[in-house]
Amino acid sequence: MPRALITGITGQDGSYLAEFLLGKGYQVTGLRRRSSTRNLHRIEHLSGLSLVEGDLTDLSSLVRVLEQTQPDEVYNLAAQSFVGSSWQQPLATSDITGLGVLRLLEAIRTVNPRIRFYQASSSEMFGKAQTVPQHEGTPFYPRSPYGVAKLFGHWITVNYRESYGIFACSGILFNHESPRRGLEFVTRKISDGVARIKLGLARQLRLGNLEARRDWGFAGDYVEAMWLMLQQPEPKDYVIATGETHTVREFVELAFAHVGLDWRDHVVVDPALFRPAEVDLLVGDASRARRELGWRPRVDFPTLVAMMVDADLERLRGGHRAGDGPGYGDVPTEGGPAPGGPTDGGPDATGDTGDDGRRMPHRDDAGREGGAPGRGPG
Repeated sequence: MPRALITGITGQDGSYLAEFLLGKGYQVTGLRRRSSTRNLHRIEHLSGLSLVEGDLTDLSSLVRVLEQTQPDEVYNLAAQSFVGSSWQQPLATSDITGLGVLRLLEAIRTVNPRIRFYQASSSEMFGKAQTVPQHEGTPFYPRSPYGVAKLFGHWITVNYRESYGIFACSGILFNHESPRRGLEFVTRKISDGVARIKLGLARQLRLGNLEARRDWGFAGDYVEAMWLMLQQPEPKDYVIATGETHTVREFVELAFAHVGLDWRDHVVVDPALFRPAEVDLLVGDASRARRELGWRPRVDFPTLVAMMVDADLERLRGGHRAGDGPGYGDVPTEGGPAPGGPTDGGPDATGDTGDDGRRMPHRDDAGREGGAPGRGPG
């Protein structure tokens, strides 16, 4: 039975990847940081999953975990991935999202360099994109401390692959969403807001820049690509994306139309929620993944939007809190703002799990990419 260790196990991607690997017959262990808060709602429904305590800021704990679990594959999905918060917590972001990768690779080199390693890189590394669409050869130009930290993690993965012969791959994942997204991300804020308005629990949805564009896919599709990368004869880096770009406005229109409402009657554009500097157009070219991995997305954009709205309708009708159940996000209020401030309409940023098992002291106005301190990107 193959063995896998997943960091960021309590996040969106960690839960989907654990489901996928358990279905493949893996023995799966999730790394979680010792915390005063219980944050297991996305994985509580999984049987056969083991958890072990460890911390990406502590090399000795990572060595201990690898010796204890003896994995064949390690998937590093953990990060401080709320990009706006990276402006307010740049040192912590760099330590977790950047140096955490180095510590994990050094632990692998020390304990068993035959372990195959997956690093969750991000489209945020492209930032001020130099070409459209972006592919594996596109120059990087990150525009936030988060993007810079992710870029360090990406290049140190390449360095350990080339210097020590470790089978190490980076997946440069573009935005990927699901009903398990946290409410601090704009896609989930929209689906939750639409469900509340439909059920008479709210009247308005306040958003920022409706013209911001992203390449959005379904997280459940993207975790398969992670696994496929580690099954190849040679390690490489791959862009994983749909190749389509959509605006926040399109997401809003589809979400409201799905429940028979006109978005213009309910959406308020709030200039205070615009970010000071938007990243340029991010849309991925996943040709290499299609050609070499045989991977392609299965869930299209309209289906993804409907899936998320339906899940929030079901949750609210059942009287669950936002953080209840395996399919839902991580905000413990019924319609209130995420911890650290009100949510806004900026596109969510990341290509990784969005959960390193800890909670930062403060998030920006909803944890999307690129925000400067005190301002919500939009």
